[in-house]
Amino acid sequence: MCRVVDLRQAVLAKNEGAAQALRDELTARGTTVVNLLSSPGSGKTALLERELLLARERGVAVAALTADLATENDALRLARSGVPVKQVLTDGLCHLEAAMLGRHLDGWLPEDTRLLFVENVGNLVCPASYDLGESLRVVLASVTEGEDKPLKYPTAFGLAQLVVVTKTDIARAVEFDEAAFRANVERVNPGVEILMTSARRGEGLGLLLDRALAAGTGTGTAHTPVMARQQRQTGHSPDPDPGHGHGHGHGHGHGHGHGHGHGHGHGDDHAHDHGHDHGHGPDHRHLHDHDHGHDHGRDRRPPHSQPAAQTR
Repeated sequence: MCRVVDLRQAVLAKNEGAAQALRDELTARGTTVVNLLSSPGSGKTALLERELLLARERGVAVAALTADLATENDALRLARSGVPVKQVLTDGLCHLEAAMLGRHLDGWLPEDTRLLFVENVGNLVCPASYDLGESLRVVLASVTEGEDKPLKYPTAFGLAQLVVVTKTDIARAVEFDEAAFRANVERVNPGVEILMTSARRGEGLGLLLDRALAAGTGTGTAHTPVMARQQRQTGHSPDPDPGHGHGHGHGHGHGHGHGHGHGHGHGDDHAHDHGHDHGHGPDHRHLHDHDHGHDHGRDRRPPHSQPAAQTR
């Protein structure tokens, strides 16, 4: 009898095991992980920089890890806050995974870190299905992105424990319909809290930090999305949102990445981390992550591509 194996589900199951192990490890040492997801240009980095500054003023031991396909621009900005920051360059991989995150934290994350903000790759498709061992998952959307964003990306918004709207200072100029946006969020994730923020004007500043601290101490009741409950009941991770330019294959299909030009990777899971201290801030590091896995149907760089050159 021919047995069909869903490779994507196998990959996600492996990630979930790594995520739980990382969560247990960090929880034991008193560190809370906050996973930030958004589209490119949402204002995620600007808001995070303000929150890191506030955390430092309050005496909260905080650190940040930011992931991008290329450039260390976000890490340079976040390092201005004076907290430990690490940049991870994924070289084409459109999301972080738990094992990858664990490798980058090993030997870098200060032992007394109370909060770790992880700024995921700017993308609302790939990162949505990958647990990073976080205690709080946050999805951000700017007022410029349209009120129907939650309906276009139901997995990302449906699994969020907190939704943050950014750039509210220009909401009137772009005719953002807050009521419509809230209604659409409610359709995919009933009961999730929505925060309205403006990094430029300081609106809502500190609310994300407060929610992150509450998630770590257990003083607040963390929202459990309906989609997450259904996932636990069925034992299957949600399918990434189809048709949004990242092509996730099913069964033995190979995803064809559009927009990033990622092919399908084959081989064993090898990570080659090249860390260099650039001297920006107290602990700013810039790394390339090369993660070649049996990952059929996920966006990856072509197997023949070369790692991006490192800079100092």
